[in-house]
Amino acid sequence: MERKKSDPRFKIANREALIGVALVIFNFIWWYAFAYGLGSKPPEEYTFIFGLPAWFFYSCVVGFLVMVLLVTIIVKKWFVEVPFDEEGRSEP
Repeated sequence: MERKKSDPRFKIANREALIGVALVIFNFIWWYAFAYGLGSKPPEEYTFIFGLPAWFFYSCVVGFLVMVLLVTIIVKKWFVEVPFDEEGRSEP
């Protein structure tokens, strides 16, 4: 069973993998910027949102919601259905 490099599934899989890596990098930058940007103050100077420190609220709670929204939109708009069966193989 030899696979050709020209199989369009490889191109689709590579593109979707790169999109996934970009989302992970964006998530890490978001989390790091808010956690260490707002969290670098002494605890006495923290502001609180819903009982949570602002740095935690923005980095973890809002960041999670932003990522859920982004992943949902990207999967619906740019990810495509890929058949797993081999090309040319008929169903028994």
